[in-house]
Parts: sequence; C-alpha cells; structure tokens
Amino acid sequence: MGTRACWAPDYPVGWDDEQWQRLVENTERDWGTPQGTGIEISAPSLARDPSAAERAASYFRSAASPGAAAAILKMNREIDVRHVLPAIRAPTLILHRIGDRWLEIEHARRLAQGIPGAQLVELPGIDHLFWVGDAGLLLDQAEQFLTGKHHVQECDRVLATVLFSDIAGSTEQAVAIGDRLWRELLTAFRAKVRETLRNFNGREINTAGDGFLAAFDGPARAIRCAGAIREAAHSLGLEVRCGLHTGECELVGEDLAGIAVHIGARVTALAAHGEVLVSQTVRDLVAGSGLTFAERGMHTLKGVPSEWRLFQAIVD
Repeated sequence: MGTRACWAPDYPVGWDDEQWQRLVENTERDWGTPQGTGIEISAPSLARDPSAAERAASYFRSAASPGAAAAILKMNREIDVRHVLPAIRAPTLILHRIGDRWLEIEHARRLAQGIPGAQLVELPGIDHLFWVGDAGLLLDQAEQFLTGKHHVQECDRVLATVLFSDIAGSTEQAVAIGDRLWRELLTAFRAKVRETLRNFNGREINTAGDGFLAAFDGPARAIRCAGAIREAAHSLGLEVRCGLHTGECELVGEDLAGIAVHIGARVTALAAHGEVLVSQTVRDLVAGSGLTFAERGMHTLKGVPSEWRLFQAIVD
C-alpha cells in the first residue's frame, strides 16, 4: 500500500474508512470466487479473459481462507512506515505504472521522496500486477539498475505457419446463456482445440479469451487442423473463424513474435464466421497438396505494408 495504507490529513491519497470497510466485507463474502479477485482493478488488461479470473480465484483459495485474508487486510490497514524511510541507505529503485488503478502513482512518489537517493521510474500502463501488461519494461529498468547496462536479447528466428482461431460472436453468446454456462462451454471448446492440435502436431503458443494461437512446421497440416477445429466447434454449437500465414517468426522463449504473427492475426480479423482464410504465401506453399481455395481478393492489413491477396481454404 505504499508508505501508509489509510487516509490521514497529511496523507490524502490513503484509502478512507468506507473504502477499507467495503474491501474487508467484499473479501469475507467473495474471497476465492472470480468476482472476488478484483482483477478488473488490479489487472484490467485481463478483465475480458474469463480464465484469468478463474486462475486468480483458484490461487486465492489456495493461499488463504476468507477469514485469514480479511485479517491480513485489517493488519495492512494499520501500516505506516513513513518514519523509518529516512533511515534507508541501500540503493532503491521504485517502479510504478502511471495508470495503476489499484494504487495511485502518488503513493510511489511519496515513497521516493521519503527514501534518500531513491530512483523513481514512472512507467506507462494500467495494471498493478507487475507480470501483467508490458512486464519487459519493468525488467529492463531492474536490469539497468542492478547491472548498469541493458542487455539486448538476440531472438532466434524460425519459419512457421501460424494459425489463429477465435469463436465468432462470442460476446453475444455469453450474454445469451450467462456467465456460468459460457465458462463451461469455453472450457469444453478449449479441450477440443487442444486435442485437435495434438492430432495434427500443432504447438499451442498462447490463448487470449476464446482465441488460440498455434504454430505448425507445415502449412497443409495447419489448414487441415483449422478445418478440424471448425468441426469441433460445430459439435458444441459454436462457430469459429481461422486465419493462417507462413513466415519467419521470432522465437522468444516459448512464444512467437514478429511481423508474420501480426499478419496471421490481421488475416483472421478479416475471416467470416466459419471461414478458414489464408494468405497467398500459404496458398502457394501447399501447391500439389490437393487442397483447394477460393480467391477473396486484395486486402489492406492494418499496420502491415502493401496489399495482400487472401484465399478461403475449402476444407471438408
């Protein structure tokens, strides 16, 4: 909570009694449930991802009981360390996101003012949790502070076919059936997608909401996998749209990045409900595979130079 948790005449950025009372009551009532995670404030970048709230709720349940969590909050309410800050002599780095919705930037500024020689770096962003949002910016600052230099990581590059898929009309369906049934349906859909990826030797890269990003070492297999994902979605009463592109990608840990990934995402955004849409690069690479295509014309892909010819893959 910064240097002090509660409001005081000389600390107006602290939470007042009403805010603390509401927080404790909500904790006692909703601790360990998705609505009790406060993720829309502590990590608003994840607020639209139902699985993020579920994961946070599971972690909360494992960490403490509702009563223990409320007791910790009541202890935190009494925190005030302003009187000891001048005694700190260790080099100090304070990182805080300017738009943090959980803890206002003024807390960090007052903390930096109280510690002799403290370095405050105000970073862009709205998330309180440091691992959400652009965590790389925080890590770069920490590395510079600890080592005196910034190491530029060399990224490996690999040729891959990227497949994006997402559920068409997901928001409308979630509203129609309610949150609980939608979470159950989304869980079933993810299980089917992962099974399909395994069957076609695809590698799941990441998920966001109801979307998947997967990579393949061959474009023909990726197209057929997209068709199978579409059929799996149909079996659940869902429709998906899929987009594919082949290009050289940056390999960053287990993740893929680079312009080829962006192109795949833009192709997907242009796909119609139930459609498997591919770039001309993919179409040209699978010549002789027996796959057929229908031309969808030239398109401008947002943020990508030039126009791109796209094709609908005809997958049974």
